[in-house]
Amino acid sequence: MKQVKIFDTTLRDGEQSPGCSMNLQEKLEVARALEKLKVDVIEAGFAISSPGDFESVKSIADTVRDCSVASLARLNIKDIDAAYEAVRGSADPRLHVFIATSPLHMEYKLRMTEEQVLEKTEKLVAYAKNYCSNIEFSAEDATRSEPAFLARVVDTAIRAGATTINIPDTVGYTTPAEMRALIEYLIEHVENSDTVDFSVHCHNDLGLGVANSLAGVLGGATQIECTINGLGERAGNTSLEEVVMAMRTRPDVYKNPPRIDTTRLYNTSKLVYNIIGQTPALNKPIVGANAFAHESGIHQHGVLANRQTYEIMTPESVGITTNKIVLGKHSGKHAFEARLHDLGYDLSDEELLDCFEKFKVLCDKKKSVSDADLRALVRHKKKIEENTKYKLDRFYVHASNVLSATSTVRLAKADGTKIEDAAVGNGPVDASYNAINKLINPPAHTLEKYSINAVSEGKDTLGEALVKLKVEGEEDLVSGRGLSTDIVEASILAYLNALEKII
Repeated sequence: MKQVKIFDTTLRDGEQSPGCSMNLQEKLEVARALEKLKVDVIEAGFAISSPGDFESVKSIADTVRDCSVASLARLNIKDIDAAYEAVRGSADPRLHVFIATSPLHMEYKLRMTEEQVLEKTEKLVAYAKNYCSNIEFSAEDATRSEPAFLARVVDTAIRAGATTINIPDTVGYTTPAEMRALIEYLIEHVENSDTVDFSVHCHNDLGLGVANSLAGVLGGATQIECTINGLGERAGNTSLEEVVMAMRTRPDVYKNPPRIDTTRLYNTSKLVYNIIGQTPALNKPIVGANAFAHESGIHQHGVLANRQTYEIMTPESVGITTNKIVLGKHSGKHAFEARLHDLGYDLSDEELLDCFEKFKVLCDKKKSVSDADLRALVRHKKKIEENTKYKLDRFYVHASNVLSATSTVRLAKADGTKIEDAAVGNGPVDASYNAINKLINPPAHTLEKYSINAVSEGKDTLGEALVKLKVEGEEDLVSGRGLSTDIVEASILAYLNALEKII
């Protein structure tokens, strides 16, 4: 049996969902994490959609070496040309072309007949094949297509040179039994179906994304398209961490699991959540805070006796490790580095030094530093390549329940000069943001989301602040994040981080 491949589309389908946009450096950071996770294909974007998307696809293709990099393209010459130009530097470039095949889409979106769709598929898949050997063909809205016609389209794509055939459940409409039956039908009715990989791309509108993907594998699919944390349009896509751990946990059912390094799942999930300024639901499978928590007395007794009584997988298998070394103010760089390595982090010398310096500062405020603290430090590591225009120098706030809060903020500019101003507001955070706006005078924007979360337990825990700003006239939200034992400072750092992206 072929090993199931993982096609990750976090940077294309996931990133285009509302509130999840990333800049170039953030996309590169996620791409490197996906490479270490050992996904087989990274869909880096939709190259023709914008100059920014083209640049990010090209940068990822030129950077990643241990997996294929793909760009999405409609079945037209301009799309295909742009997609190949973006991915040509990849170690294994893939062109992912698509056209709709359901009666609804053909009539109302494409305004094409079945014969026109077949003709276009034959002509333009062959055109893409002139560029590279690795061609994926997707039949958009496949699960609402007529099976007999879908088989004709798939057969045409294979004859024209497609090496992977993707069967998307574009609107999350199908059921597991139907998905399995559809894959089996196509494999049986399409000539040379054994020469290609069949892939499934399932959306989660009815909460069946993972179940439908696994059903597709049982039907003969050898590739699953998914995203970290299930990000994607509407209700999202198949969750990578969930579908992978389902296959690893049930080898009796799924006998050809992917090559994914599951010990990196937790850190990769946290990285993506942090970049887009979100946190997982408490009950999110695999990576949620309660995924391995037991409060019921019966469950606790069973787990203490034998973990397998109520745990079908271990926290360690997904990268949640138990602290073996207590780190504190007397800990050295080697112990710090060793612990980060145990947690699955491989940092550059510059990044390691930055995190170690922040660790030492944290040790002056906390008696001991937890794994959660270390993960937060790494997530907030300095971006060496970024040219920060403003840094927080100091702030002073006064707040009470009888007077308006006031805040005085001083910022250090890139040229070394310092600027300072004060403002009032509805609480210390609002007052601080008002003071910063007076100093920087950023483009008009609104604060769409603000949250502060404790990284670990205890009154001296780090606070992780997340903000999302909406710039007037722009559709995408801009996220920012900050970290400090002082929640006002964390809030200021998060706001500055978001404003840097706007500026």
